[in-house]
Amino acid sequence: MMFRPTSCFIISCLLTVSCGTSGADETTHRLITQGNGKLAIVDKDGTIEWEMPWGGIHDIHVGPGPAGNPQTIMVQQGSHRVVEIDIPTKKVVWEYDAATNNRDQSGEKVEIHAFQPLENGNVMIAESGPARIIEVNRKGELLKQIKLKVDRPHPHTDTRLARKLKDGSYLVCHEGDGKVRLYDDAGNVKWEYEIPMFGRSAKGGHGPDSFGNKVFGAVQLPHGNFLIATGNGHSVIEVTPEKEIVWSLTQNELPDISLAWVTTLEVLANGNYVIGNCHAGPDNPLLIEIDPKTKKVVWTFDEFKTFGNSVPNSQILNERTTR
Repeated sequence: MMFRPTSCFIISCLLTVSCGTSGADETTHRLITQGNGKLAIVDKDGTIEWEMPWGGIHDIHVGPGPAGNPQTIMVQQGSHRVVEIDIPTKKVVWEYDAATNNRDQSGEKVEIHAFQPLENGNVMIAESGPARIIEVNRKGELLKQIKLKVDRPHPHTDTRLARKLKDGSYLVCHEGDGKVRLYDDAGNVKWEYEIPMFGRSAKGGHGPDSFGNKVFGAVQLPHGNFLIATGNGHSVIEVTPEKEIVWSLTQNELPDISLAWVTTLEVLANGNYVIGNCHAGPDNPLLIEIDPKTKKVVWTFDEFKTFGNSVPNSQILNERTTR
């Protein structure tokens, strides 16, 4: 397996090391991801240290454990189930089936593309189709629900990633609408942002040649701005609450890298961004870490042969991140 080195590097003991302005610092990451029919934890040297067969996902979270060593994985299974896997035994120890639990209408179509284990032990789940966010306890009992605003309803595209923020509000990416909405605790829309098309026409497909505003992920930064992964917009943009774009990373701005379906975002403790680059083909990395101040690439995860062309989500494990 191989990590793609950046412009200045030293390879020692199979570790990729980038040279910064103040000397050489290790910039590899331990992470969890899914692709090519497997869920896997990959060590810093690029070795798969844990894996199990698993289908496609859009969201993933790791549970508590010793530093850097999660004990559980919360992940979707199929289109409407959320499960928690015990890592040592590879057994499913908790599950929630949205197709049968807390349904008012029998046979109602529902898909799950986002969920989040909460600090109080409950779980937030975004239901596409019913277009709502729910919170359930570990018995599956419905504790709370809010209705989502959806302009173009469809069980596959109502939502992509959604997160409950520390203030109790919900940051939701609406793929089909091409909008990011911030809801308050009662479900009122506090803020809405439409992903711009920049004068271009939509073009179908999933790879670098497609185009649209099918937004996938968003993070609120500490100073209040929103960092947005624009999906098939092939970009990352930072938007103020006043809806001004103050920073962006466009499709071909990084040397020798083309952005395709830009999915997940993680903000590291040092301020760097880790960006998911899905459907980008064999010549582009699946994950890219950049310094947003300089837009310098400091690390990439280049494992197309192992994980394939569809790797929508991952999580860095060697440090706590905002995602």
